[in-house]
Amino acid sequence: MSKKILILAGDAVEALEIYYPYFRCLEEGYDTTIAAASPKKLHTVVHDFVGWETYTEKEGYLIEATISFEDVHPEEYDGLIIPGGRAPEHIRLHEEVPKIVSHFFEANKPIAAVCHASLVLTTVKEYMEGRELTAYIACKPEVEAVGSTYINEPLHTDRNLISGHAWPDLPGLMKEFIKQVNA
Repeated sequence: MSKKILILAGDAVEALEIYYPYFRCLEEGYDTTIAAASPKKLHTVVHDFVGWETYTEKEGYLIEATISFEDVHPEEYDGLIIPGGRAPEHIRLHEEVPKIVSHFFEANKPIAAVCHASLVLTTVKEYMEGRELTAYIACKPEVEAVGSTYINEPLHTDRNLISGHAWPDLPGLMKEFIKQVNA
C-alpha cells in the first residue's frame, strides 16, 4: 500500500513550494492530497529575491485542491507538508487546520514546513514550545513568540519537524521528509 501525504494550502501559496513537493511525492509513488478551505483551483504566487529588501510577488499557476479541511481525516495520512507564500496567513485561521496539524505532532509523523509555513505552526503552540526550526527570516518573531528557537540556517530537522527557509531549500527539505516517511 502506498504512503499517503497531505498538503495544506490556500490561495497565494508559493508556486514552487507546493509544486515541487507535490510532484516529488508523486514521483516517490505517494498518494498525495492537497487540502484547502474548499475544493477548488488554487491561485499560486511566485516569490523571488531580485534586489529588493523583501521578496517580489507575481501570479503563478493554478493547482487543484481536491478536499476541504473539514473532510480531512489526518489519521489516514503518513506525512504533512505545509508550503509557504501568503496562504499560511489565512489558512491558519480555519478552525480545522490546528486540529489537523496537531495530529501529526501527536502521532510523531513527518511534518515539512517551508518559509511562511511557520505561521500555521503558531496555531499549535503546545507542540512548538522548546522546538527548533527555520523559516523565512520575517517569521522569526512568530517562531520565537510560540516558544521555539529560530535557527538561522537554510534547513533544520527537529525530530519529526523538517523546516526550510525558502523555496531554494526544497531539495534538502524533501530529501529528509521522504527519508522520514519511508522509515
